[in-house]
Amino acid sequence: MPALKQRISEAARGLRAFLSSGIGSTRAGRTQVSERGNSTESNSIRPENIVWVFGNAKTGSTWLAFMMEEIKAHTVWREPYVGELFGRLYYNWVGERHFQTEHFILGGPQKESWLKSMRSFVLSEANVRFPEAANGGYLVIKEPNGSIGAPLLMEALPESRMIFLIRDPRDVVASRLDSAKKGSYLYERRVKEGGGRTAMFDIEADTLVESAATRYLQNIGNVREAYEAHKGHKVFVRYEDLRPNTLESMKRIYSTLGIAVDEGELARAVEKHSWEAIPKEEKGEGKFRRKAKPGGWQEDLTPEQAEVVRRITAPLLKEFYPYQGQSESSSERLPLDRR
Repeated sequence: MPALKQRISEAARGLRAFLSSGIGSTRAGRTQVSERGNSTESNSIRPENIVWVFGNAKTGSTWLAFMMEEIKAHTVWREPYVGELFGRLYYNWVGERHFQTEHFILGGPQKESWLKSMRSFVLSEANVRFPEAANGGYLVIKEPNGSIGAPLLMEALPESRMIFLIRDPRDVVASRLDSAKKGSYLYERRVKEGGGRTAMFDIEADTLVESAATRYLQNIGNVREAYEAHKGHKVFVRYEDLRPNTLESMKRIYSTLGIAVDEGELARAVEKHSWEAIPKEEKGEGKFRRKAKPGGWQEDLTPEQAEVVRRITAPLLKEFYPYQGQSESSSERLPLDRR
């Protein structure tokens, strides 16, 4: 947690520098934000060509992004954590009393103003980092770990498109537990290669289970809120449907989002990134690509751990996963896809 707070603090300093650079500091500046935020210039990324992928870690978002990146004129922005930057502060870190004052940067009474700043911030950074997505290209923003901020981001960029990707929370937690074991791909990356936080590898499994389930509840709950409120193009996708019927699911995603795509190109992308195409030595326990087996949690979690996840995520399980074996499709249980 301290490391996460430090990263968010650093991002916040960057945001403050952006906002104090003359953009938004005066009334004229705010007009400038609005104009830049709309990205009407021909060499800018169009807000309506941004596709957000929200959900939770371990839901298959990396796999989905790999396939989408194969499509012509598609660029993927991987894990900007912009939703974490704004969402964690907005939803978790401030008391109600301070929230209602003019002093809190994301205060309720000033929401219209700071949503414009958020919009400008996202579009400005997108254009600087991914100029190849301008002039009609699509920018896919893979943001599972920033999904807490999905309602804010979709409100700031209402023209953009949205993918709500969900997976059984018990499988999500099982995958999380596997990656937190010593000797896993994540352990190698963070400990042996010195690439990040290491405290998680010393946390008891049952504690991790509760923490992962709690985070899932908030992330998916916020994504659902954003999905219901969004009036533009959006599509709901279950990993359990995407895994066995990948090509048909991808066709449905693009059709519902209103994005034309060559079916042959889509088929090649699906085949290239299929589970069967992954070399045997690159998948399995402890690997980034572990199991790809819906319902595999029944082999991975103890009855006690499964019960903890069930208890914490009960409202979501009841809505999206009422069938224990996941043999039933719930793609129609959230009948809010829009074209």
